[in-house]
Amino acid sequence: MWILRTTLLLGAMTGLLLVVGLGLAYVAGLPFLPTLTAAFVLAMVMNLVMFFYADKWVLRMYRAKLVSEEEQPTLHRLVSRLAERAGIRKPRVAVVPMDVPNAFATGRNDRNAVVAVTRGAMEVLKEEELEGVIGHELAHIKNRDMLVSTLAAIVAGAISYLALVGRMQLFFGGGDRRSGGSTLLLLLALILVPLAAVMIRLAVSRTREYGADEEGARISGKPLALAAALRRLEEYSRSERMVQGNPSTSNLFIVNPFRGSHLLELFSTHPSTDKRIQRLEALARA
Repeated sequence: MWILRTTLLLGAMTGLLLVVGLGLAYVAGLPFLPTLTAAFVLAMVMNLVMFFYADKWVLRMYRAKLVSEEEQPTLHRLVSRLAERAGIRKPRVAVVPMDVPNAFATGRNDRNAVVAVTRGAMEVLKEEELEGVIGHELAHIKNRDMLVSTLAAIVAGAISYLALVGRMQLFFGGGDRRSGGSTLLLLLALILVPLAAVMIRLAVSRTREYGADEEGARISGKPLALAAALRRLEEYSRSERMVQGNPSTSNLFIVNPFRGSHLLELFSTHPSTDKRIQRLEALARA
């Protein structure tokens, strides 16, 4: 179900890209295909650079240290067993020197993947809860979620660049602004469509979290342990907000460490933790 939803959301975002490209070409008098291609290529280049180097960038940002089996035997044992069950290569293992309990996975594929767990998570989570968390992160790797997120970012970026071109045309007197209909199309291109693209990109992120919960529960075989871990991590995230790092990386973490307790779910990279727990409990009953 979540795979179908992700496909539909990416298709909708691509449709928005075509709409904003057509609208801009009509209003600003720019050639449609060259303008659309230029925006798409620019977005693709910038996001592909991040795609290939994000793992190094994120690990450095959070001062994550790659650890050996001698240093963290329990962590390596859990990752090894779960990676085998997931049918993927064992990723590298890192510990983040932070007291806020959380975890994330990064890397464009299982050859380059890293599973990182904060020091706080290892202290507050029971072993079976930690196993559920690691299963979730391995599911992200197995499902190629970083690739999906990059595709969504490329399309959303192209839409933003097209809107920027439209603003340039508007502010510096270019383009065709003779009719109210043209003005309305320009407003759609500059404000409404980019906003919709951001909303869809966030929806893609939330959908992938549901998918990682489901697949991770199957990998670990312990959906209730993952549910308990999410409940515990949510409690800590509300009382101990992460001050280090960058909110743009929030989608990597199993629980969003940067949002306040009253942030609307619609604008979050993660679905409601309560809803995630309810789904896992339903999966356990099934």
